[in-house]
Amino acid sequence: MGLDFATVGASSSSTRSMAPRTLLPAALLTLGTLLTGCGALPAKPESVASTSVVDTADTPLAHAVAPLLAQHPRLTGLYPLDRGRDALLTRLALAMVAQKTLDVQYYIWHDDLTGRLMMAKLLEAADRGVRVRLLLDDVGANADDDLLLALSAHPNIEIRLFNPAANRNWRAMSSLLDLSRMNQRMHNKALIADHRAIIVGGRNIGDEYFEANEEIDFSDLDVLCIGPVVPQVARSFDLFWNHKLAIPVKLFYPERKLDGMLDALRVEYGKQLQEDRASDYLRALEQQAMAERLRAVKLPFYWGRARALYDDPKKMDPDEDATLLAERLAPVAQKTHRELAVVSPYFVPGDDGTTWMANLVKSGVEVKVLTNSLAATDVAAVHAGYARYRKPLLEAGVKVFEWKPDPPPGQGSGLARSAKRSGGSGFGSGSGFRGSSRASLHSKAFVFDRRNVFIGSLNMDPRSIELNTEIGVLFESDLLASRMAEQFDRLVARDAYALRLDDQGNVVWRDGADGQEYDADPKSSGWRRFTAWLMSLLPIESQL
Repeated sequence: MGLDFATVGASSSSTRSMAPRTLLPAALLTLGTLLTGCGALPAKPESVASTSVVDTADTPLAHAVAPLLAQHPRLTGLYPLDRGRDALLTRLALAMVAQKTLDVQYYIWHDDLTGRLMMAKLLEAADRGVRVRLLLDDVGANADDDLLLALSAHPNIEIRLFNPAANRNWRAMSSLLDLSRMNQRMHNKALIADHRAIIVGGRNIGDEYFEANEEIDFSDLDVLCIGPVVPQVARSFDLFWNHKLAIPVKLFYPERKLDGMLDALRVEYGKQLQEDRASDYLRALEQQAMAERLRAVKLPFYWGRARALYDDPKKMDPDEDATLLAERLAPVAQKTHRELAVVSPYFVPGDDGTTWMANLVKSGVEVKVLTNSLAATDVAAVHAGYARYRKPLLEAGVKVFEWKPDPPPGQGSGLARSAKRSGGSGFGSGSGFRGSSRASLHSKAFVFDRRNVFIGSLNMDPRSIELNTEIGVLFESDLLASRMAEQFDRLVARDAYALRLDDQGNVVWRDGADGQEYDADPKSSGWRRFTAWLMSLLPIESQL
């Protein structure tokens, strides 16, 4: 990128009298125990290494995709999943149809309705003989170890925690005492079924990502892919799975007896899922699950050349010379000559990124950015980091848009909201399931010159670029890129605020739906604005 992605964001009275005497030694002993335990991860024997199962040509999924791939030799088929319910159904379909292997990697996995449903489908797959490898970021997922141990008791399921806290009883304290290591997280999201189909993108596993949370709806984007890009994502998974920081959860509890834990979990899951089935959401979902299983490989795929771009897990080690996703994406960004559209929910360009975008504008490139408004974001600290760059970006001619928190009643969610009103974008099918009381942008996408698109987990902020690991798919398709660019324009015209500077150089927000203008962050309380301002004073930009 000239100044490429890698530079973005771089910038009683007796009792009381005795308390100090009796409590201080105990406190020091406790702290010493914590310090001792915090730095010692379990030893990981070489025998736990494993790789992707590639001999899957005789599986139903392989047979289903083979005719499509034969019609498009050496090309990848890509289908965008821009509606939350469709994204969940597709995951369920792949878990249901898989016969040999499921490799699953996520930053967050909630123990809620959709999280339990997905976990139940993985358990069902394991019961069929499918090898299930589940890799979770320890901090992001913050999962119950007992639940993970129970699942790990299944002979076909192995669960590893990436970059975990060493002390499992005092995770928060353990993380604080080992902050330099624990501050770097595995932000990847990927699901690989039978080495024949993948889902990558911005969604974690949780109700807010799949239109099942009535309080907040993350507007997100994934892609379902078949073809040559699949083994590339599988290689990424293997790199992380076999990395020294991917620790099997069983190794933390070598003396723990797992007998009966899985049976007890099955009973508990059965009760919970029976209660969940009373929900309108799950009833509607189950009516479509089997049809989706059969339909998943009959979708109107886009076809084009694709590459999986991802950070090497060695990025976690400052002494390693790791290949970074940003470095791999930079050459495409450097070749942008006409238009760049960026969708990044957490957007902190930093001085270098702002300069890079300004230089693009000077060279004749139309640069457009969509991020969250203060009212829509779920991380006010990130918004505080971004807000200081609004004025210089606008002064440079960058077009900045902020996502509105309140979609019109009755509209669907995600990028599909605009598509539904305008008759469809050309990708994504079906209608939105419902509106939400508050929407928050969570999609991550870049469209270069209406020719290349990158969809994945990468935000344009210092944490994504410098600290966390990320993954995504770079796809070359004039058709898809043009449709996504057109959809971007439709979406920001209705579902976002357009920012400009007034004659005094102050930022003004204009609602594209009704033309109303605001002289301060719209739909946000004075307290929220004050909190964001206070956070902007802290020297934390490199952590955002």
